[in-house]
Amino acid sequence: MEDIRFDGQVAIVTGAGGGLGREYALGLAARGAKVVVNDLGGSVDGTGGSSIAAEAVVAEIRAAGGEAMVNGASVTDDAGVAGMVDQTMAAWGRIDVLIANAGILRDSSLTKMSIADFTSVLDVHLMGTVKPVKAVWDIMRAQNYGRIVFATSGSGLYGNFGQANYGAAKLAVIGLMNTLKIEGAKNDVRVNAIAPVAATRMTEGLATPEIMARIAPGFVTPGVLYLASRDAPTGSILSAGAGVMSLARIYETEGVYFGETPPSVEKVREQWDAISDGEGQQAYSNVDGQSGKFFRRAGILC
Repeated sequence: MEDIRFDGQVAIVTGAGGGLGREYALGLAARGAKVVVNDLGGSVDGTGGSSIAAEAVVAEIRAAGGEAMVNGASVTDDAGVAGMVDQTMAAWGRIDVLIANAGILRDSSLTKMSIADFTSVLDVHLMGTVKPVKAVWDIMRAQNYGRIVFATSGSGLYGNFGQANYGAAKLAVIGLMNTLKIEGAKNDVRVNAIAPVAATRMTEGLATPEIMARIAPGFVTPGVLYLASRDAPTGSILSAGAGVMSLARIYETEGVYFGETPPSVEKVREQWDAISDGEGQQAYSNVDGQSGKFFRRAGILC
């Protein structure tokens, strides 16, 4: 089989000044893509700003013979995002890949977390995904090609103490993906998500240097580049880290049919084990699968 290449393609990577985003940008450029290295250059909590890190990534790409340019817009700023897309189209005339990687952390238990800190994290991770996607969506549809990769997290999929804001945002992008995979199908716009386990600024100090080396960002990048390639699936959540890759799915059990009248609360309690039974559970590709099961179990003909 041929190597996966991105020759002639243009990619935007947000949050690409360091960590995972830097690895994605370098990986795309090494395989032929022209890359927009977007990074506000703020601290882990989103404060401040500098283009130094993004410029270093661009310089690295150019030194290796690739093409890249810097963009310092915040992914939460409408005008900045529009300007980034305009800059890309003016320079290279198309956008084939968007990796929505930018993010911040403001960790705290919910008791101690301010609404401002909750909102700030949602703005960057959720709206900072929505806004770039919205800005490139019609371009990708018009060219009948596009690959979009969202950044999700085990904290959103499964939960993590002190990250109610981050977890809420990271699961929200899965809901976005699940709809856009349907809306983009006609025009070959495929949307997937990566759930990385990696050593970055966000995870610094959480483990020993030996463990951090085992979860270097380079173990995640091949999976992301596959999700950004022509051969990509759509609607997949790829978990990756430490040399392991797996697929995360949302399953629904077959459940219990209670009859043509609503059950009592006590009946629900009595049947809870049966409702929870995993035998026959399925991962649905869209909401019709779920509603179709309800109609089937209830004997409703549509």
